[in-house]
Amino acid sequence: MMRTGGILKLIVLVSAFLLAAFLAFQLLEINTDISLSRILGKPGVIDESTKSTHHKCGLYKACPEHHFAFKMASGAASIVGPKVCLEDEILMSGVRNNVGRGLNIALVNGKTGKLIKTESFDMWGGDVNPLIQFLKDIEEGTVVMMATFDDSSTKLNSEARKLISALGSSYINSLSFRDNWLFVGGKGIKTKSPFEQYIKNNAETNKYEGWPEVLEMEGCIPQKQD
Repeated sequence: MMRTGGILKLIVLVSAFLLAAFLAFQLLEINTDISLSRILGKPGVIDESTKSTHHKCGLYKACPEHHFAFKMASGAASIVGPKVCLEDEILMSGVRNNVGRGLNIALVNGKTGKLIKTESFDMWGGDVNPLIQFLKDIEEGTVVMMATFDDSSTKLNSEARKLISALGSSYINSLSFRDNWLFVGGKGIKTKSPFEQYIKNNAETNKYEGWPEVLEMEGCIPQKQD
């Protein structure tokens, strides 16, 4: 009888152990499933804390109706080129291989927000005349987006500066050697543009040895109405 009782106790202990192991495994499996669901985005399991709203060009908040979202960055020293985004489309960047030393310009249709063309003008070793002709050929109602890279002023003359000023710039006449500058204006604008940033090249305050820090600017451009 004692041997039988011992066997029964052993069976009960083994059964209890197996049940405990089964329950522990089930709990571990559930927790693992939830963790993997959070990481992999498994359908049916939604982690509200990871949800976020994307706004065009990464803006903090969405632009109102009849406005174009934009975000820009000037060049970083002579290493990283500028970047221009409009309506979630990268118009100019080093990755797109359409930026260069000097002034980088994107022309956009003021009604549709569609890109017309991009161009870069070397204002250190290039010729200012192609820039002047480019500015003269801009059609009425065109949005003009400009960003500097490395040096953008050495070859700028008074005629080129006057044409850019007419697009709504307040700082173009101050732009000098290796200054950083961002600007969004338009052909036919009646006032000075609110979309402009400027930082002077100053050996005492520069973030980089021979260049000021990168400028960034974002906002909402009003759509041109008929």
